[in-house]
Amino acid sequence: MSINFTSLLRQPLITFLAACLLTWPCAHAQQVSNRATITPNYKDADLSQITEAVSAVTGKTIIIDPRVKAQVTMLSSTPMSPNAFYEAYLSILQVHGFVAVPSGGNTLTIIPDANARQVPANDLPGTINSNSSELVTQVITVRNVSAAQLVPILRPLVATYGNLVAYSASNMLVITDRANNVNRMLRIIERIDKATDDNYEIIQMQNATASEIIKVVNSLSASGATPAPADGGQPLKVVADDRTNSIIISGDKAAQLRVRTLITYLDTPLQSGSNTKTRFLEYADAETMANSLKAQIQGITQAATGSAAAGSTSSNLSNSVSIWADKATNALVVSAPPKIMEQIMSIVDTLDIRLANVKLEAIVVEVSASKSAELGVNWALYGNANSNVPAAIFNGGSTPITSVASAALTNNFSALPSGTTLGVGRIIDSGVSFAAILHALQEDGNTNIISTPSITTQDNKEAKIEVTQQVPLITGQYTSTGTSTGTTSGSTGTVNPFTTIQRQDVGTKLHITPKISKGGTITLKIAQESSSLSQQTGDAGSLITNKRSIETQVLVDDGQTIILGGLLDDKVTEGASRVPILSSIPLIGHLFKSSNSKKSKTNLLVFIKPTVMRNAIQASYETNSKYNFVRDLQLNINGGSVSLQPNEEQPLLPELPQASSDAVAPPTKDLSTAPLPPTDSVK
Repeated sequence: MSINFTSLLRQPLITFLAACLLTWPCAHAQQVSNRATITPNYKDADLSQITEAVSAVTGKTIIIDPRVKAQVTMLSSTPMSPNAFYEAYLSILQVHGFVAVPSGGNTLTIIPDANARQVPANDLPGTINSNSSELVTQVITVRNVSAAQLVPILRPLVATYGNLVAYSASNMLVITDRANNVNRMLRIIERIDKATDDNYEIIQMQNATASEIIKVVNSLSASGATPAPADGGQPLKVVADDRTNSIIISGDKAAQLRVRTLITYLDTPLQSGSNTKTRFLEYADAETMANSLKAQIQGITQAATGSAAAGSTSSNLSNSVSIWADKATNALVVSAPPKIMEQIMSIVDTLDIRLANVKLEAIVVEVSASKSAELGVNWALYGNANSNVPAAIFNGGSTPITSVASAALTNNFSALPSGTTLGVGRIIDSGVSFAAILHALQEDGNTNIISTPSITTQDNKEAKIEVTQQVPLITGQYTSTGTSTGTTSGSTGTVNPFTTIQRQDVGTKLHITPKISKGGTITLKIAQESSSLSQQTGDAGSLITNKRSIETQVLVDDGQTIILGGLLDDKVTEGASRVPILSSIPLIGHLFKSSNSKKSKTNLLVFIKPTVMRNAIQASYETNSKYNFVRDLQLNINGGSVSLQPNEEQPLLPELPQASSDAVAPPTKDLSTAPLPPTDSVK
């Protein structure tokens, strides 16, 4: 059952209780009360209304002093049990300066806390609840120190409405205060009330650092806050042992007691816990973070000691800090003093965050065109047709006349040059023979290459993608053959020719490191390389590769396409071969010369487009768009079937599950003004 007490502000309590009694039989009233939960919701309500509600759910009779008046706000988002509701009510009374005092049986009296010490309370309970705000009175027997000496030390810890007195005859303390504060004082007295028969005392620190406690004690001694020893007493000395994290006290007994009490106050645990912690990282790498934290320990310890002047203390603190990483669980295990621990955990909280992903799309476009033309005349004169030695020869073109003649005589047409070749000549047995060849050639070539590599990486993490072919390039050859005869066996050996090659990656390579700023801009450190095979060959028929590379660093907005670089190459080459003097004769001079020209133009541009994916929805949107694009391509291959095999189907990616209705796709950006279409349409 859940009761909302907001309604009690709008109608009398008697009406509410009457409705409850009419709903359930009286025989089950106690069972329902035990199972009931309360969700209080009061805002500027009168304290008497909350008191009525407490009386209703606990069954207690509550008497309110006329001086008890207050406007109370009490809000809770979760249901509370009756006991928890009652403890919250006691806390409200404490906040407003009132106290609930048992008056016998099941009756409570609510009075101002200034009168609390004059009325009976929960006297001498067997156990004291450390979480209760109930008023209690407890008698404590002190065995090793003087109870009277403890009174001025513990007096500041007791509330003004409480009471703390010492009974010297039996060395006892009588404390009246709320249960949680009495429980706290019992723990402090237990730490102080230790037997010691020596002139010195060793206090092992459990939470604080011994050197830090010594600094506080010495500061108090210098300011006169620590009293001087009595006449004839030994002076007080306090020394820290960093190796065991202990404090050694020697001197006057009374002064030792005061210092021991002060140390007990200071050696309290932090809310965050003990000196050793295991921190499981969610996003960062434990080994990397452990190395980074170790490098910062010196600076952290110097800041903790106040200045770099505390050389030995800073060194001791550095030695007391231990950080190591557990790779299997991606966890940090840190041992450090509380103050250093707090700073280390603060650094871990700052660094252990989810990094955004960045999708990087590059577009490499290379468009080239080439034209070449060749026109020339080759001729030869023979003094005697039976002689193979020409009397005169002119090779003005790229193809010797002797090669063309040899190919024509042997019907080896594959050896003829490209283009148009016209020949004329006269071969006679005696006299002068001649042969002339006119060669004309025109070539056009176009190349259009588009590479669209894309890769996804984390913020500030280098990403690499390489889409290449391993092309064999000739690095050496041996073609000579020969025989050798052994002196004894007479065997003959042959040296076989060989060729050495080296394989080289040819294709597209992209190395890129993105860094996202707080303003949303992205700094890109890029190394882009695009290589391809040329249509030409080098020496000994080896392949020639074309290479284009860019190394740069740019700043770009999220989703913006930016040009990284480009190359516009326009080249014209012209050449001519001629016979001196004869080539200058008008008209017939063209028979004694050969001309060629070549023009090539290359356009190379490289673009990059980063897209930040800060959450799972954006990542799913970008992934699904590419996934579905590839799946549609597979579906369009022969309608999903295999030619000549009607029972077989094309390989197909499985269909992605439907996205949640709460997921909202990011808006589509208009790329109509971009220099190139989106990468999905460039295939």
